[in-house]
Amino acid sequence: MRPAPAAALLFGLAAAALLARHTASVAALAAVLLVVCLRAPVSRRWPYLIGSLGSASALFVLTPFVERLPGTVFWSGPTIPVVGTLDVTSTELSGALFNACRLAAVSLAFSAYALWLDHDRLVQAAGFARRSVLAVALATRLVPALERDAAGLVEALRGRGVEPEGIRGRARLLSPLLAGSLERSLSLAEAMEARGFGRPDATRLPQPRWGLREPLALAGAALAVVVGVLWL
Repeated sequence: MRPAPAAALLFGLAAAALLARHTASVAALAAVLLVVCLRAPVSRRWPYLIGSLGSASALFVLTPFVERLPGTVFWSGPTIPVVGTLDVTSTELSGALFNACRLAAVSLAFSAYALWLDHDRLVQAAGFARRSVLAVALATRLVPALERDAAGLVEALRGRGVEPEGIRGRARLLSPLLAGSLERSLSLAEAMEARGFGRPDATRLPQPRWGLREPLALAGAALAVVVGVLWL
């Protein structure tokens, strides 16, 4: 599938998760997007899954302690000045679960975008707002590029008899990764200037014709938004 319809479909699913009003609907969308992310290679998918599911889990755990909503009290804790009594009620848990599923669905949609889409082809397919599309593509390519650089640094260290272990060992990679990202940004700017980015009458690579999947993806994106507004 071409990247533009696929990006539209993922955007539609994320929008449906934001518009949905029922926990079961948002959880189903998150489960579908999780399956899509799980089909990616293990070495690439785990940072995205940890970030998405970890942030959603943290939201679920912390929300009942920062809200004060009526309902059946499951746990009552100490009384803190200004904050009040810490407790966990049924209403707070249901709201925390709903918001956690919503955050997971949106995060997994962007994870699938970063894992599966060809961002270079997405920029080429943009007939309008190319600068905005390029900025989004470069931002989403940051994590995969850092992953490749980190893997190369670890292999180089292992070749020299050094095994980076633990948090301190991995933290030592931050300095060369930062230097490499700055060098890559300069190289990218020089390559864009050499290829005439932003000049009129720019040339493009020929794009393949649309098949059946591309219109279906666009229709699915619109349908997901409509269903999210009316029924989910």
